[in-house]
Amino acid sequence: MNILTYTSLFPNVMSPELGVFIYQRMRHVSQRPGSNVRVVSPLPFFPRWPAVKRWQKYSMVPYQDLRGGLQVSYPKYPLLPGIAMPWHGALMYRGSLGAVARIHREAPIDCIDAHFVYPDGYAALRIGRKLGVPVVVSARGTDIDVYPKYSSIRPKIAWTLENAAGVIAVSNSLKLAMMKMGIREDKIRVIPNGIDSARFFPGDMAAARQKLQIPAEAEVLVSVGNLYPQKCHDRLISAFAGVSASHPQLRLYILGEGWLRGALEKQIRAERLEGRVVLAGQRPNEELQTWFSAANLSCLASSREGWPNVVSESLGCGTPVIATDAGGVSEILATPGLGMVVEQSIEGVREGIRAGLARSWDRAAIANHSLGRTWTAVAQEVQSYLEQSARRP
Repeated sequence: MNILTYTSLFPNVMSPELGVFIYQRMRHVSQRPGSNVRVVSPLPFFPRWPAVKRWQKYSMVPYQDLRGGLQVSYPKYPLLPGIAMPWHGALMYRGSLGAVARIHREAPIDCIDAHFVYPDGYAALRIGRKLGVPVVVSARGTDIDVYPKYSSIRPKIAWTLENAAGVIAVSNSLKLAMMKMGIREDKIRVIPNGIDSARFFPGDMAAARQKLQIPAEAEVLVSVGNLYPQKCHDRLISAFAGVSASHPQLRLYILGEGWLRGALEKQIRAERLEGRVVLAGQRPNEELQTWFSAANLSCLASSREGWPNVVSESLGCGTPVIATDAGGVSEILATPGLGMVVEQSIEGVREGIRAGLARSWDRAAIANHSLGRTWTAVAQEVQSYLEQSARRP
């Protein structure tokens, strides 16, 4: 089966950590018998001369690349940031149709596997109709939880979901949200993300702390997520402040980068938490195992999520998780022995941290629980569903 994965969230030379969950899923699908996977990852076009770091990096990505054995094309399309949302899908379609058509001529595509319903899924479906190829779209979170609130793109999201050959949701909460939009239940398959068991496994806490230069006697909290509003790191820092007086050795390390760094640094100074709350910046995915192994608890204070891989990855390392009730969090932390699901408030996170530090956790049992949901298992489910959807009239 020739599969064309279509997503703007695929790793590239300038953003190697982008969409690791998509890369892992399709890399493992490509390793299954009978599956041949190519990738088209459209990127916005910007000339090299404007000194805008956020956008200039796209011009540095080559048109063709090989990522983990997968052949990837990065066609460019025009985009005006901030004002082009209603036309984003159409611009992406026009900019990448040629790249997909060339691949289709070389080896006919049996199914297009699109990630993120809008704009990616919308563009992929238009390409699929043009070439006569069925399209399966994967809903990931914001595309269903937030984007349908915009009247300019809600009809495009509904059209994409209604006309796709199949729909994958990474959590049951996303499935229910799409059913409320009128999508038939039998059209949606829930396939949660997995973890790379070769990368995320229990490590020695003392050795991990020594490697990261964290005091051996510290109580350590780790939170992984970009410094964006929906991750609510300000809520986590305030909750930490409420616990820190009774836990003098408590430390919080936030791994991620984003435009809220300045505001969070100001909050840390205002709460007099310098040295105890550390913004450690963006860390490579392969380094996270060391951070989770060094931590007493992993924390996630988000206001919304799809299927947060950092929760699964923390559990794979045997580290219990304190997380707010957002998206698929309660589906991952399905049993009390894995962590605690708390309300989305400073008080909820604070009491969760307090209770988590006071509890004795079976880290070996936590890690063992995660072994059943590897990317190999996910790939088998995805391949089966793509084959089934491609046969659908």
